[in-house]
Amino acid sequence: MKILGIDTATKVAGVAIVDETGLLAESFLNTGKTHSQRLLPLMDSLLKHTDFAWDDIFGFAVTVGPGSFTGLRIGIATVQGLAQALGKPVQGIVSLDALVENLAGVPGILCPILDARKNEVYTAWYRYEANEMKRLSPYRALAPEKLLQELLPLEEKVTFLGDGVPTYREVLVNGLQERAQFAPSTQNLLKAAEVARLGLKKFHQGQSPHVLEIKPFYLRPSEAEVKWAKMYGEVCS
Repeated sequence: MKILGIDTATKVAGVAIVDETGLLAESFLNTGKTHSQRLLPLMDSLLKHTDFAWDDIFGFAVTVGPGSFTGLRIGIATVQGLAQALGKPVQGIVSLDALVENLAGVPGILCPILDARKNEVYTAWYRYEANEMKRLSPYRALAPEKLLQELLPLEEKVTFLGDGVPTYREVLVNGLQERAQFAPSTQNLLKAAEVARLGLKKFHQGQSPHVLEIKPFYLRPSEAEVKWAKMYGEVCS
C-alpha cells in the first residue's frame, strides 16, 4: 500500500510516498515560506512527477505535533479535507517519533529536541534496540537545563538532533561534556518519509482512527489559551 506522508510541524515542509518496498518519492523544502503557500503545490508536484494518481494512494500520515501551532493546524486541516473528500484513512504521527528515526541504528540515548521557544524544547528520550525505536520517557516541553539534570545521572552518551540543536548546543555540551553527541546537521530536520513509514506501520498494525480524531498535539497551551485562562480562569477548549 502507498502512504502519503505530510510534515508541517516545523519550518520545514515535507511530503513523501512510501510503500512496503521503501521510499518512492520525497519533496522537502526549508525555504522560509509558509506552509499554506507550499504544501498543496508540493503534494501536486510529487504526484505528477511520480505519475501516481490519488487512487494509487491508500492513506495519509501527518505529523500532529509537538511543533509550530500554525504549521500543525495547516497540515492536519489539509489532510483531513483530502481524506474526507477522497474517502481515505489517516494516521497521526508524533513529530518527535518521526524525527528520532533519523538516528535508527545509533547506540546510546537518542534525544530529539525541537525549539519550543520561551527557552524550552519539545523532547523525549529513545533507544534503538532489537531493530526498533523505543521511547523511554514522556513527551515534554521543558528547559534544556532541566533536561540536562535528568540526563546526567544516566551516565551514557546522548545523541541530540533537531532544530533545537543550533540554539542549545553550547548549553548541552557544557552540561554533558564529552557525553554530548550530535547528529550530522542534515539529520536535524524531520523527514516526511519517516512520517509516511510510521503511518504505514500503523496501518499494518490495524490502527484506523477516524479522520476527525486526528488533532494537534501541542504539549502546552497556545498564547491564545494562556490569555483566555488569565481573563476567565480556565483554559479554553
